Amino acid sequence: MQHFTMLVTPDGEWVSPDSPEFFAALGDPNPDYDAVAFAIKNLGFIKFQVIGRSIVEVELHPRNVELPALLAAQQQLFTSEVKLFRIRFFDTAWQSEISSTAEHTVARLSELCTPVFEPPQHERFTVAPMDFSALFDDDKNNLRPLAQKWRISFGQFDPGVISLAVTHQLLSRMMIIGVRPRTREPVWRFIGEGHRWIGGQFRLQGVGERVENMPDKDYGEWATQYYKSVAASGQPRYDFITGSIRYEDEAGRPLRHLTYERLMLPWKTPSGEVFVTMCSRLPGKAKSPGSMTEPRSMKPAISA
Repeated sequence: MQHFTMLVTPDGEWVSPDSPEFFAALGDPNPDYDAVAFAIKNLGFIKFQVIGRSIVEVELHPRNVELPALLAAQQQLFTSEVKLFRIRFFDTAWQSEISSTAEHTVARLSELCTPVFEPPQHERFTVAPMDFSALFDDDKNNLRPLAQKWRISFGQFDPGVISLAVTHQLLSRMMIIGVRPRTREPVWRFIGEGHRWIGGQFRLQGVGERVENMPDKDYGEWATQYYKSVAASGQPRYDFITGSIRYEDEAGRPLRHLTYERLMLPWKTPSGEVFVTMCSRLPGKAKSPGSMTEPRSMKPAISA
């Protein structure tokens, strides 16, 4: 069985395990130890190995991998004609996973290498994480259909997401944020009419603007970190929020105290941009589907 092995340096450069370029990147021209294993586990190198033209194995220590190395390995996966992929990664011990598609392998590598998100602390906002899986057993929660759609579609965005939101009277309480791979800056793609706190003018003209530039600057900068985290990790968030928000048309007036549930779902699109939908629900006041009034003319300004 033939093996073909290459390494990706932290800078995203491809080198052979026995080459002068590898030893230069290692910083040791004559190692008397397993240099490849050391580079992977301690320096953030990624090993890319093709085994017998039948399987590609990617070996890495996710906590140490830099973005250029990750992107180089992911790009190579997309060009591979092999149909079986194995990720070998170090956590507290070495683990391995197998996939039959390059797309799933690339997505899983992104999940593994996403830094653990530490919610930003802010004196105006408090976040209490809730159990996302509990939504599927709560038939009285009007956020449940959207969570089900996300799960059964494997997070792929399609027109059915909007249709579902309209059917279950969620569209007015929905926001859609886009995060492109290169810029990684969350921008507004759609703002539902129910979010009056953001201001009527911004709700209509804010599409395409960065989230951090919303009228309440403190809220925008705080919320941006959550949208970035959800887009990068590919994992949903379900939180209970307590906070104070400044309405755009109430400058100089006291902040409004609000409590609400927030469901954030990441969706893949054909363009590579990640859509993050955010739906909010006022606890104790959420109405059953069909009892909420949805505006008649809603034309979401979104594009994949």
